[in-house]
Amino acid sequence: MRTSNPAFSSKTALKAFANTNTETGTMSIRGTINKSLFMVLIIIAAGSISWKMIAEGASFAMPLVIGSAIVGFILALITIFSPKYVQVTVPLYALAEGLFLGGISAMYNYIYEGIVVHAVLLTAATLFLMLTLYRTGVLKATPAFRKGVIIATGAIAVVYILNFVFSLFGGSGIALIYDNGIAGIGFSLLVVGIAAFNLILDFDNIEKGAAMGLSKNYEWYGAFGLMVTLIWLYLEILRLLAKLRR
Repeated sequence: MRTSNPAFSSKTALKAFANTNTETGTMSIRGTINKSLFMVLIIIAAGSISWKMIAEGASFAMPLVIGSAIVGFILALITIFSPKYVQVTVPLYALAEGLFLGGISAMYNYIYEGIVVHAVLLTAATLFLMLTLYRTGVLKATPAFRKGVIIATGAIAVVYILNFVFSLFGGSGIALIYDNGIAGIGFSLLVVGIAAFNLILDFDNIEKGAAMGLSKNYEWYGAFGLMVTLIWLYLEILRLLAKLRR
């Protein structure tokens, strides 16, 4: 299953989740949805904690937010390269990302009051729209579609990596990422669109995983892949809304 989402593109994962024990059951779309909702609940619960800490000005709030981002990244790598531990790493990933997102969201909301509610609603609306387009067959994960999304996602990844490298050497970064002018807003709209198209690939990979009869644990992996895309989409929408309100 070729996809730009690193979770689903891992051959190690497909090998690990090959269903060699039929007694444990096979992956289902409903099971993946349930696990995805469970992850969302963890993210919301953890996010409310770090949000409150930031709002109250707790001295250890920022180290917690930064630390949780690092931990979340490490857990994501473990999940991708050692998928046999998904039952543990995926909920912990949701916990770490929840703490990170709650802190970041609180800071954005402090500067632009009400922006988080709008970002959450737009993320949910985008998810529903892309799911509808996928289920009705308007958008299909054809080889050409996959190739285009993968190339576009890779290009964006390169831009963000270069921006990070420039910042390490004291540079101001790539202007398009932060600029609130027409070019900067256009760039953010492009990134949001590509993140949304990645959802089509995620839906298709989950559906194919169920059709292939992968093991029950792949439901955790499928939910993880979907959350990776949704978190990216939410952050990009948050960035876009902030640009529009400057």
